[in-house]
Amino acid sequence: MDITVLVVDWARLARVPAQDRLRVVQEAAYGDADADGDVVDGWVWPAAAEQSWLGRYEFRGTLGSHKPHFWAAEGWEKARGTVGGEARAALDEFLEGLIWWRPRADVDAEQAGPGVFPSPEGLWRSGPVIVRGPETAARLRRRWCEAGPGLEGLRVPYRELAGREPGQWIAGFEEFAELVRDWAEAAGEAERRRWG
Repeated sequence: MDITVLVVDWARLARVPAQDRLRVVQEAAYGDADADGDVVDGWVWPAAAEQSWLGRYEFRGTLGSHKPHFWAAEGWEKARGTVGGEARAALDEFLEGLIWWRPRADVDAEQAGPGVFPSPEGLWRSGPVIVRGPETAARLRRRWCEAGPGLEGLRVPYRELAGREPGQWIAGFEEFAELVRDWAEAAGEAERRRWG
């Protein structure tokens, strides 16, 4: 399984007929790999002007795999009880909006992107399509700004509780923190541009 994170100009996407959106997004993101710009701090911005309405984020050290994200969520699940009050609530909301689906994944109305993509049929690769609009991206960024300063306090509990397990891609706090900060970068770029 892999993961692809895109930031998209919401107004531009809204002008595409709903039944064509998924195809148009996929083609703009991957249609001509040779036309990609350089990867700059994790971002790939298509070189073609007609594709300048989206960017793709490449997580460092993940090789595009979903596994590190899964293991980061598992690690947070194990260590979150050691983080107090508002810091935990902020990181809960931030991660729940992106990679951590406990305890309310089945009731997250925005998870499948109602109204944005009428159906995930036509995906080049199978898997869920998680859609976060500009308002949600801005909220997630705000929650990260609340949670981020306290992240360092999770170092020891994460090491003790999340530990190293065979096959675990996110084996320690440093890997966890880097991946979470990468998500903050993706949410922050969407928020800065007022994109989804």
